[in-house]
Amino acid sequence: MIQVNRIYLIFNRLVTKKFLVDTSEWIYNMNRRNFIKRVGLLGAGYALNKNLMLANSGVASTATSFSSFPTVRKPISERNFKSPAIEKAIATFKQKVKNEELGWLFGNCFPNTLDTTVFYSEKDGRPDTYVITGDIDAMWLRDSSAQVYPYLDFMSEDKNLQRLIIGVINKQTSFILKDPYANAFYDDDTKYTRWNSDHTEMKPGIHERKYELDSLCYPIRLAYGYWKKTNDASPFDAQWKKAIETILRVCKEQQRKHGNGPYSFRRTSEWAIDAVPMGGVGYKVNPVGLICSTFRPSDDATIFPFLVPSNFFAVASLRQASEMVQKITKDNVLADELLALSKEVYNALQTYAVVNHPKFGKIYAFEIDGFGSAYLSDDANVPNLLALPYLGGVDSDDAIYANTRRFVWSEYNPYFFKGSYFEGIGGHHIGTDMIWPMSLIMKALTAQNDEELQQCIRMLQKTHAGTGFMHESFHKDDPKKFTRSWFAWANTLFGELLWKTFNEKPYLLEY
Repeated sequence: MIQVNRIYLIFNRLVTKKFLVDTSEWIYNMNRRNFIKRVGLLGAGYALNKNLMLANSGVASTATSFSSFPTVRKPISERNFKSPAIEKAIATFKQKVKNEELGWLFGNCFPNTLDTTVFYSEKDGRPDTYVITGDIDAMWLRDSSAQVYPYLDFMSEDKNLQRLIIGVINKQTSFILKDPYANAFYDDDTKYTRWNSDHTEMKPGIHERKYELDSLCYPIRLAYGYWKKTNDASPFDAQWKKAIETILRVCKEQQRKHGNGPYSFRRTSEWAIDAVPMGGVGYKVNPVGLICSTFRPSDDATIFPFLVPSNFFAVASLRQASEMVQKITKDNVLADELLALSKEVYNALQTYAVVNHPKFGKIYAFEIDGFGSAYLSDDANVPNLLALPYLGGVDSDDAIYANTRRFVWSEYNPYFFKGSYFEGIGGHHIGTDMIWPMSLIMKALTAQNDEELQQCIRMLQKTHAGTGFMHESFHKDDPKKFTRSWFAWANTLFGELLWKTFNEKPYLLEY
């Protein structure tokens, strides 16, 4: 954190002398909302280089805004983890892709998680990897899974990278066993969060205790992806099996067939999206087989607790967990329970989550209560409706998904924003007119044709505002107005998109 503190002190001097009073205290107490509120739309670049901050004056073509692409990636000596396989991929991409700006962006973004957010160690002779999100010193089960997932394809060339990912799986297992209702943790079991006054069962070592169904799905996705790539079952020991049993228990509790379950959450806050009504359990649901999620992957409270994208994700994750348990642990009883729940949730989704839209026909709702009420929208954070095929929730040729996809990317979605040069999805988390690059990345990863894919990449190329990195969000008319200059998930996901396109459709990068 010393380096981060130094950087923000520089930022304080360059941008505003009265903006930050005590940078050291600020950085250590930072959370997503504070970052948005305090740094928000100032649009500081990752390196906070004065020349960089002044460089990008054009929107239509960032490539013409500055004659050369400055070095913004961390120096080799300061990188948290070095992977020869990833460096080889970067060199190959830059050599073969003629678009220099895309080469520069790929070289900055794809390794960003490894460069800046991973902390590898060994505990009791086993790999142990702590992964922060970027500007916040905490490990989200969701973010950490998504941040390292694109590196799975490179493990065969880099055994140290493989051990790093084993460490993530081990760390996530320990966190789930610590508290499956928490979404973010510290590497220090004695550390207390600034959210310790939240009205829920807080423990030291927990950064935030917002129950999000996807936080239990993402570790399964990572574990399954690792297992399929390596056929290595060593991380999936008795503790891991216990974590899977814990996930199953929580999912059944949150079906709310026998009451609300043990979890509740309230926070004293001016932010309505942090509030959970009805004594902290959310609005009443009809127990039709779906699983409640008190919060969305954006860490914002749901309106109706049956969050549809997360339930689709759960269908895929429970099925994957069932396969792993059956083949690795030989526990057929547990495997059958997991598979049965997956089928139950899927059937309930088909029965209750499909609504008739006057323009788009049958679409998937964003949230429902099981009584017939539905919220039609989509959020930029993954899992969202747009990402369903990417996460294995539905087939890409699913007719209802196709209709849903058209709805999501239209003015009928209240959080779809279209500006002079850009269009995309935002959400409650940041607010009106702020597009998330992640939504454009996910649209590209689920693109229906070459034109759509290339259009998304072109827009993304123009959003970095001279910093060389992706951000949490940017204004629909001005990418220089953005939130979070250090957001590793978005960076690595963008790198995943470029690498996939490079290997499958390289001609789309030649413009």
